[in-house]
This record gives sequence, structure tokens and C-alpha cells, in this order.
Amino acid sequence: MSVVLHTPPTIYSMRHVPSWLLLAFAAGSVNAGAFLACQRFVTHVTGLTTQLGMDVGLWRLMAEYGVVVLCFIAGAMASVIPLQARHMRGKKPMHAAPLFVVALMLMGVSVAGHAGVFGAFGASVEQPSDFLLLSLLSFAMGLQNASVASSTGLAVRTTHVTGPATDLGVQLASAWISRDEARRTALQGAMLRAGKIIAFALGGAFMVPVVRAGEYLAFLVPGMFITVATVLSFIPGMSVDMEQPTPALSQERRIA
Repeated sequence: MSVVLHTPPTIYSMRHVPSWLLLAFAAGSVNAGAFLACQRFVTHVTGLTTQLGMDVGLWRLMAEYGVVVLCFIAGAMASVIPLQARHMRGKKPMHAAPLFVVALMLMGVSVAGHAGVFGAFGASVEQPSDFLLLSLLSFAMGLQNASVASSTGLAVRTTHVTGPATDLGVQLASAWISRDEARRTALQGAMLRAGKIIAFALGGAFMVPVVRAGEYLAFLVPGMFITVATVLSFIPGMSVDMEQPTPALSQERRIA
């Protein structure tokens, strides 16, 4: 039994590629929603850590940004419980559970924000509740990123584009210098990374009119996309690639 649910044959299959794109689209939507709500990005820690350094001497702000960064790390740590911890105890990893939690958190943020818990949406003056919102979203994105990465053997990450952009460059160069199967494999990887980058950007673009219409309720949308991706690719049995032959069928073909 392994914590890895998807290996290259299923990661790059037409059955599951839409799930990786949906998850990247959802993360781009969350990132844009956070920025529109309180002028801060939240699905990666690069900008937050930079801001933390720029605020040296402003101890309260440093502490708040530090908490948001720690929440992303805590979300990644939380993915260990349903995945690696169960695997180490000889139990079946619960691959879908953390992503369902992410979707529920986004829906909870949406409802709480609509009820006024986080104050006015997009207020020009920084509010103490902004960092509560950012912390919850950061935890959710850390949980999503780590859960998908663990389930795919670290091959797929969905909440930022720095890694995919780097991989895209490497794989394009590899395709340029390679031949035959090695070239096809590199191009396959490049197309997936390019697709995730585009999906992330489209998620941000999509969130702008949705936020104008629903403000905090807009976070319901990425929650729904994450739910769809989870059902498609993270429920054991349902997530098996239908294009892959069963072991018995493969043996019959070899005998024939």
C-alpha cells in the first residue's frame, strides 16, 4: 500500500488532466479573491515572506504575516494525517478527505464573510479580520497543495506557478534535445505545466466578475471546482484510469 494514488500513466491521462487544471483554476480564483478582498495574495508564500521581510520593525504586521505563512505550513502538515500517518499504520490513505476539507473551508469562508465576520469586502483600510481571512485561506491552500503533491508522488502542484513554470522551461529544453519517446514524455509534461499556468491565470480572471456579483460568496465557486476534481480523481475506485487495462486483461493479451 502506498500513499501515492497517481503515477505518470494516470497523471497524464485524459481522464485526470482536467482535475489538475480544475485545481489550478480554483487556486487562481482563491488567490484573486483574497487580493480583491484585502489586497493580499495567499496561495503561495513567496509574496507573503517578502512582505514579512519588508515590514521589519513593524512588529505587529510582521507577526500577522508570519501567522499567515505558518498557516500555509500547518495546512501542508495537516495533509499528513489522512495520508502518510494512515499509511504508516497500515491503513488505507484517505486521499479525498483533505480536498473535501479544503472545499468545505472555502464554503465556510464564503458564508462567514457574507454574514459579516470578515468585515466589508475590499475595504480600503486594513482590518484586523483581514488576517483571519488570509490565515484560513492560506491553511486551505497549503492543505490542497500538499495533498495533491503527496497523492501524485510530488509530480503535481496546484497552488502556485513558480514550480510549474520552471518545470515547463526544463521540459521544453529537454524536448528540444531529445528524440522519440524521451521527447514525447518531455512534451507531455510541458503541456501539463503550461495548462496549469493558463488555468491558474484563467481562475484569477474568472474571479473578478464573480466577486463583483457576490463578494465573499464568490469563494463558493472554487470550492465547487475542488469538489468536482476530488470526485473525479481522488476517490479510490472512481479515480482509476478507465483507459488503463486491468491486470487480468493485460495478462490475457500477453497470452494471446
